[in-house]
Amino acid sequence: MRVGIIGAGLQGGRRGPVVRDFPGTELVTIASAHGKTAKILADRLGCQPTVGWESLVERKDIDAVLVCTPPHLHAAISIAAMKTGKHVLCEKPLAKTIAEAVEMVEASRANGVKLKCGFNHRHHPGIQKAKQWFDDGLIDGANFIRCRYGIGGRPNYEQEWRADPKIVGGGHLMEQGIHGIDLARWFAGDFTAVSCLTATYYWRTQPLEDNAFALYRTAGGVIASIHSSLTQWKNLFSFEIYGENGYISVEGLGGSYGTERAMFGKRDFTAPFGEEVIEFRGEDRSWYEEWKEFVSAIKEEREPLGNGKDGLEALRLVYAAYESARKGCSVSLGETKQK
Repeated sequence: MRVGIIGAGLQGGRRGPVVRDFPGTELVTIASAHGKTAKILADRLGCQPTVGWESLVERKDIDAVLVCTPPHLHAAISIAAMKTGKHVLCEKPLAKTIAEAVEMVEASRANGVKLKCGFNHRHHPGIQKAKQWFDDGLIDGANFIRCRYGIGGRPNYEQEWRADPKIVGGGHLMEQGIHGIDLARWFAGDFTAVSCLTATYYWRTQPLEDNAFALYRTAGGVIASIHSSLTQWKNLFSFEIYGENGYISVEGLGGSYGTERAMFGKRDFTAPFGEEVIEFRGEDRSWYEEWKEFVSAIKEEREPLGNGKDGLEALRLVYAAYESARKGCSVSLGETKQK
């Protein structure tokens, strides 16, 4: 499978080596709006540089495209690529608006190609182990889910494209918290209502928030708490599921988030407290595992894990949270505005 990457920034640099080294895929070219950045990354990865994305999506010798650009370009690039019969892995959030995401999902169906959203957290080994324990019924379903996910930002963050409302659809809930939202939906199922508060405490990114506190509820009563923070001065990832018979949690993502650990504990009122703990060391393999899933889905002619619909639903949940924060009340997902 011959592959092109659009975007020569951080994500292009992360995903490029995976595509290049993966059995059965060939990294052909990297495109960016600035030829200099494309050439630097292409030279490092041993492929061709391309200026601009339009010529890349028209190439007939490319089978799949990775869209690693800022969100305001996701829809236009992905739809153009899918209309030429290319499979697309697009970074999160799937699009800047719900309407754009809907159009992307429809383009995937209409052209018979696969669309995957870049939810690499689903492919972290700790999360995978947690899902196995959960699906095996070890805690007998979920009563509530709690996710805390935050970073401390970096100097001049206000000047990055992530702080520009013309480029992004939201603040830190959209940028990082959407991973926690996607994971909560993966475990709990679809949510029907949300209550949310947002704040901008430190970073001068108004109207974009640097903190969001969201509570989601399913029709069956499972509640998921998501706190996404850009003022978490020590990087943190914590994802917990509590059920009737125990709990499952994942802490850390490796690197600055600390060693990734999956933990399982049983409810027992009389025995000493104890839990099974598995630590996952070494490099972050979520990017490799996500690419492997995408390639496998194409070969097996099935929907990939974290597909376009998952990306669309996660986007709906973020915008519903923003609507709740704006109105100061709980919002039904059915009432969310189609932006």
